[in-house]
Amino acid sequence: MRLNGIKETCLYTTDLESARTFYHDLLGLEIIDYRPGKHLFFRAGYSVLLIFNPEDSKDKASPPPHYSKGPAHFAFEVDALEYLGWKEKISDLNIEIIDELVWDNGMESFYFLDPAGHVLEIIPEGVWEDF
Repeated sequence: MRLNGIKETCLYTTDLESARTFYHDLLGLEIIDYRPGKHLFFRAGYSVLLIFNPEDSKDKASPPPHYSKGPAHFAFEVDALEYLGWKEKISDLNIEIIDELVWDNGMESFYFLDPAGHVLEIIPEGVWEDF
């Protein structure tokens, strides 16, 4: 038996409407479910990005209570040929690129923030294949 991957990634913010605008309107993620004040779910390729209001999710009985405080991090993987296009798109949206990294294999990735201060990364396919 083996784990196939990470299906869901979860972030927390009390401002779900700003998250909707950022992830759907700006980045183009498809909304799967939106319950104002509770949660917002997006499709991201084969994965799902869950955004919960921590004030709502920390006291639930089922699914088990969960929440966090402070910035989290995750990376969006993009086709290597589209990497520079994504970098340009993020800049064109006036989203500040806060860091860039050159990996040991020579590939690059870049970092930016969402409205809640979570650290997001755009990373091309293949970065982790040589490790």
